Amino acid sequence: MTNQELQTLKNKFDIIGNDPALNRALEIAVAVAPTDITVLVTGESGVGKENIPRIIHQNSSRRRGKYFAINCGAIPEGTVDSELFGHEKGSFTGANEMRKGYFEEADGGTLFLDEVGELPLASQAKLLRVLQSGEFIRVGSSKVLKTDVRVVAATNVNLMHAVSKGKFREDLYYRLNAVSISMPALRERPTDINLLFRKFASDFSDKYGMCKATLTEDASIMLRKYRWPGNIRQLKNVAETISALESARMSGYTDKCVIDTEILSKYIPKEEPNLLPATTPSGKDFSDNPGEREAIIRMLLQLKQDVDYLKDVVAKAGLARPSATAIAPPEMNVHEDIPQNEDPEEQELEENIPEDLSIRTANQDLIERVLRKHGGNRKAAAAELGISERTLYRKIKNIK
Repeated sequence: MTNQELQTLKNKFDIIGNDPALNRALEIAVAVAPTDITVLVTGESGVGKENIPRIIHQNSSRRRGKYFAINCGAIPEGTVDSELFGHEKGSFTGANEMRKGYFEEADGGTLFLDEVGELPLASQAKLLRVLQSGEFIRVGSSKVLKTDVRVVAATNVNLMHAVSKGKFREDLYYRLNAVSISMPALRERPTDINLLFRKFASDFSDKYGMCKATLTEDASIMLRKYRWPGNIRQLKNVAETISALESARMSGYTDKCVIDTEILSKYIPKEEPNLLPATTPSGKDFSDNPGEREAIIRMLLQLKQDVDYLKDVVAKAGLARPSATAIAPPEMNVHEDIPQNEDPEEQELEENIPEDLSIRTANQDLIERVLRKHGGNRKAAAAELGISERTLYRKIKNIK
């Protein structure tokens, strides 16, 4: 493409920037548009991946057909198949009528599947089938239907890593990745950052009649040095926030509001290197097993409750922890096996302690106090005491 053709394309789709990586992505989109080849757009969240499928659709023979953009990550897992492939009346609760899915509605057009990596594995298999043969089946039906749809997918995650983890089908990955278009992150386009800021500030000024925010040279340098983890979306938010809060209504004297480094620093989040992800020594991704993590957390919380409970009991009884030799009668061998109760929560050391200072009395006082605190709610009281509701019922019965 010539520079003039490229600029015309940017103007048409409201794309700002002259970075070579950005230009290359746009050129590839235009080059593959006349074909029906599947395209996978990659890049971080907020880099503008949604522009690529619109360019492809508008420059293809399908431009007169329908265009749908679907965020796969925003569809509940239980309704993904219904949304994509449709369903028959009565196929599930709430299916009061037959409904066409996106693949049927977009016949002859283009589908943009954003966050395709979030699709469940079962839906991935159905997507692979429709990409290979154009065939699909509505939920609750056995009739095979055909569609002619151009698919452009996008993801902000590493799909090959997802494949290695078993979260994404390898065959689907290669089917989607016939042509790959990578959108650069904003920090990789430093010369475009100030252009984008001026565009966003100017648009906001025109829309709301505010003074246009203009950066000093030092502020421009500060803007370029920031890493912009939220990319273009974050930069737009910052530009609009500065325009709204720092500029006054337009007057006859000026239509600009100068932003220096002191003002700009209030709107750029501070970098927190300590918040970077930590790695485990073994390299194992602990977050891959949330059930194991939650079980450990529950055990730790339960252990803390047990320790706090015992401390409270001993403190209420006004007793120091007795030694084994102090408790055992002279004729008793402290190393002999001591019979255990069937329920460990029922074990109470009270045989050689006066009744008014016994742990049983402390238990009773503590239970009554906690029950009063929770207005007689036994479930809440048991949770605070760190015992089961069944055990609490038995203890209350013994008190009575």
